[in-house]
Amino acid sequence: MNAQHLSQAMGRIEPSQTTAMTDRATQLREEGRDIISLSVGEPDLPTPPHVIAAITEALAKGDTRYTPVGGTSAMKRAAALHFTRDLGIAASPTGITVSAGGKQAIFHALCATIDPGDEVVIPAPWWVSYPQIARFAGATVVPLPTTPETAFRFTAAELEAAITPRTRWLLLNSPGNPTGAVFPADELLAIAGVLDRHPQVLVMSDDIYAPLRYSGAPHATLAALRPDLSNRVLTVSGVSKSHAMTGLRIGVATGPEWLIRAMEKLQSHSSGNPASISQAGAVAALEGPQDFLSDWREIFRKRRDLVCKRIAAIPGLSTPVPDGAFYCLIDAAPLIGGRLADDTVLTLHLLEHGVATVAASAFGGDHCGLAGFRISFAASEDTLTKAMDRIEAAVKAL
Repeated sequence: MNAQHLSQAMGRIEPSQTTAMTDRATQLREEGRDIISLSVGEPDLPTPPHVIAAITEALAKGDTRYTPVGGTSAMKRAAALHFTRDLGIAASPTGITVSAGGKQAIFHALCATIDPGDEVVIPAPWWVSYPQIARFAGATVVPLPTTPETAFRFTAAELEAAITPRTRWLLLNSPGNPTGAVFPADELLAIAGVLDRHPQVLVMSDDIYAPLRYSGAPHATLAALRPDLSNRVLTVSGVSKSHAMTGLRIGVATGPEWLIRAMEKLQSHSSGNPASISQAGAVAALEGPQDFLSDWREIFRKRRDLVCKRIAAIPGLSTPVPDGAFYCLIDAAPLIGGRLADDTVLTLHLLEHGVATVAASAFGGDHCGLAGFRISFAASEDTLTKAMDRIEAAVKAL
């Protein structure tokens, strides 16, 4: 065997196209190019001062040692408070694990439960890492296509048709990345009705964007609506998006203890504990003031409205108004063809005009007949206005 041989699991996955585009934009800026990056899902707002103070205090106290693999007792209590107060899930510290970001929790959950031949149903468009993690674990990905006309939500009947005896997981993300789609309570209850008929199916509910909803309706999540399904539902959350703590890498998950313990077992052999000082900051984030979140929502709402208005005025581009998160998935199908062979070429064209975006195909848009690009509106209004000017000029140049 060649020494450079990689595992079959590595051959089943591809690099993240969102981070690849962000890295490319950074490289171009370092070369002196004026590039606006709308490719990464990262709030531009400052981390709250009380979080910074808690991290500083932890450093001053010398809290830089190992912690329990699944998080400190203080961190688990803070996470339980968050799940109960903010998501309506009756969580206890024993049913919680803490990881280096929500992505790690998802990775560990799937790798701990999937055998070759299992299937994972993933609504498309999807977050780029969902299918890659499922394939790495050995599963077959079953796309569940959605469209802008349905606000990127699927029906209970469509889910029923996608489930087979091999289905192991359904992955839910509400509010969603890359679409901003939000599932209301009645639709989640209909989905739960399907799950009642398929007891082998586990559900991963990624609620990381729960604080960023714009309709005014309360957040709905499956574990809160149907606690009798609690032995099959893993809810993932964190502080990265809500408290602008992306680089601190803290995710939290609550679910059945058999799964939580398995995830911690795997984590004990992968990364070990999440960073001690990051946990101190996350405790402060979840237990401290939350009133700033309403101000942040209003900031993001204004940015969303600015972007949607500008996109609607550019011939060949369209997008539904997202109900949550801070992304617009823009359909550019009328522009594809001729010089633009696909939406990846389109994003390179936009990059040449000074705006970094991510192709819709990176999010499974091709499963939905969608060709276009995703932008993050987690940037200032001035930056977004400048970016929209460049996108408009790029389209006119075609």
